Amino acid sequence: MLKGFYNLTSGMLTQQRNLNVIANNMVNSSTAGYKSDLYTSSTFDEVMFARAGNKYKNYQDIGEISYIRASDQMYIDYTQGFVEPTGINLDFGIEGDGFFGIRTEEGETVYTRMGSFSLDGDGYLRLQGQGLVLGYDGQPIQLGTDKIHADKGGVIYDSAGRQIARLAVYNFEDTAQLEHNREGMFVGAQGQLMENPLVHWRYLERSNVSMIDEMTAMLTSQRALQSAAQVSRMYDDVMTKASTDLGRL
Repeated sequence: MLKGFYNLTSGMLTQQRNLNVIANNMVNSSTAGYKSDLYTSSTFDEVMFARAGNKYKNYQDIGEISYIRASDQMYIDYTQGFVEPTGINLDFGIEGDGFFGIRTEEGETVYTRMGSFSLDGDGYLRLQGQGLVLGYDGQPIQLGTDKIHADKGGVIYDSAGRQIARLAVYNFEDTAQLEHNREGMFVGAQGQLMENPLVHWRYLERSNVSMIDEMTAMLTSQRALQSAAQVSRMYDDVMTKASTDLGRL
């Protein structure tokens, strides 16, 4: 009977982790450029064997089983979000493949689809709370003014029509190597510059989180967690009664 606790406990842990992922997706449903996560789990390898034999030690496997479910892999859904006009000069939205490059305070390059930029006190283009936006030359972009316009290749011009910068848009051969860090930026691989990205000026790509899907998944996961907890309490009651009765015998 103790074996049932393995199934129930791993099931509760799995559903709790899944609920954490769902909650994070729902919190970021209004975050520009956010890509939703998908949690998956699997059983451990079936390595527990039950064997039968005789006095000559001629054993035969009669079954194998695995009691524990564990975290397998986190997948990121890169489905295109809706590219919505904002009318703000420092907003940029990518359509199709590509990520903006951000230089953090620690000198690390991270990647994002969030194009809601601003200017700092030195006139550099910055993603608030993350770092400086990189240009095509690999250096932070210094505009000095928000009186700009841009074309669909990410080239930025001043009010007189002079080119002052070009946004770097990076792509990856295998986006499966990427993962979210604590701030929601993409890390885990080195991007390559794209020659012909499609960048919309004064637009933002919205999150691709579907609130209906997330709510459905949340309810399903909550029910599974509650069921496992209830059965676990039943197991505990049965074992308590069994030990008490056996103690009397």
